[in-house]
Amino acid sequence: MKRVEITIAVNGRASRSAVEVRTTLVDFLRDELRLTGTHVGCEHGVCGACSVLLDGEPVRSCLMFAVQADRRTVTTVEGLAPGPGELSVLQDAFWECHAMQCGYCTPGMLIAAHALLNRTLEPSRDDIVEAIGGNLCRCTGYQQIIEAVELAASRLRAVNDPKPSGRP
Repeated sequence: MKRVEITIAVNGRASRSAVEVRTTLVDFLRDELRLTGTHVGCEHGVCGACSVLLDGEPVRSCLMFAVQADRRTVTTVEGLAPGPGELSVLQDAFWECHAMQCGYCTPGMLIAAHALLNRTLEPSRDDIVEAIGGNLCRCTGYQQIIEAVELAASRLRAVNDPKPSGRP
């Protein structure tokens, strides 16, 4: 099978590899780069478990070939954390609100919510439902996920809107 040389910036690091042209992005991330946080679910683009950010926008990595991401930027769920062993504000809110049970949908939910919070720190409940609507969860009933996104948005607004110091 023909192999093609690609370079993809994944979670802030350039990754260069020769891949078969039929290799999906999710398989490249999991098998070549060992970034197993991106899950393989339905393999038809329906469940959202394989979602990643491609140039900042959520995409289904099971529906893309790795060669299509050549010279582009990919962020996986591992790339959302500020550092090794740390949680982002959003990931912490998911933990605090018990927004995961089996955890299979969690990476896709985090990617969708992260993209939403990059667009607005004041999402309505409808905005949140719309953002995560393409991701299937069989365990939580979505309520805790929505609450986690609301909590993260609230915390991010507080960080980005510091209180006045009282000085003129």
